[in-house]
Amino acid sequence: MTRESYFRPDSLCDTSWVQENLSNQNVIIIEVDYDPETAYNEGHLPNAHLVSWKKDINDARGRDNLSKKQFEELMSRVGTTSDNELILYGDFNNWFAAFAFRVFDYYGHKKLRIMNGGRKKWEAEGKEYTKSIPRPENSRYHATPPNEGMRAYFSDVRRALESTETTLVDVRSPKEFAGEITAPPEYPMEHAQRGWSHTPCQKYTLASGT
Repeated sequence: MTRESYFRPDSLCDTSWVQENLSNQNVIIIEVDYDPETAYNEGHLPNAHLVSWKKDINDARGRDNLSKKQFEELMSRVGTTSDNELILYGDFNNWFAAFAFRVFDYYGHKKLRIMNGGRKKWEAEGKEYTKSIPRPENSRYHATPPNEGMRAYFSDVRRALESTETTLVDVRSPKEFAGEITAPPEYPMEHAQRGWSHTPCQKYTLASGT
C-alpha cells in the first residue's frame, strides 16, 4: 500500500490529469519536500512551486503546525487564492506532501488534492521535468480559522487511554510499532531517537504503508 491509501478517492488525482493541467491557471501545483536539494532542485513538474516541509510547514519554535498568519503568507507567496485547486506531491513517496495536505485542510482550503504516486510515479512514467522556477505574483490569501476538530491533543489521548470505547490506531510500520526501529528505512535518520513501542490501547494497521 502507498501513503495515499488513507485519502478519499476524490482527494487523489492521477499523473495524467496533472500533466493535462500543467498550464491551467486555476490549478496550482506544489511540491512538498523534506530535502529539496535532492528533489525539487534537481528537477520538478513544470510550473510547480516549492514548499519545504522543514521551513514552510512547521513552526520550529513551537514545534507545531505553522500559524494561520504563516499559512496565509505561504499561500500568498505561491500566488494562490481560496478559489484555486491545489495539487500536492513530493519526495519520500508523498510522505511530506501528505503532511502538508492535512495542514492545508486544517486551515480550510477546500479545493485540495494529492497526486497519486508522487515524484516517483511521475519519474517512472518518464514525464517532463524542469529546473525553471515559477515567479508568481503575490496574492492576498485569507485562510479560515483552524479546524480544531481534526486534532487530538494530549488530554484527548489520555481520555482515550481510560476509555474502552475508543481505539488508537498506529499507522507506523510493524517494526516501529514493536519498538524495533524508530523510523521506516527511507526516513531521514537524523530524526531517529531511542526506540519506543506504543501506548496500551493502540492497534496496528497498514494504513501508512511500509
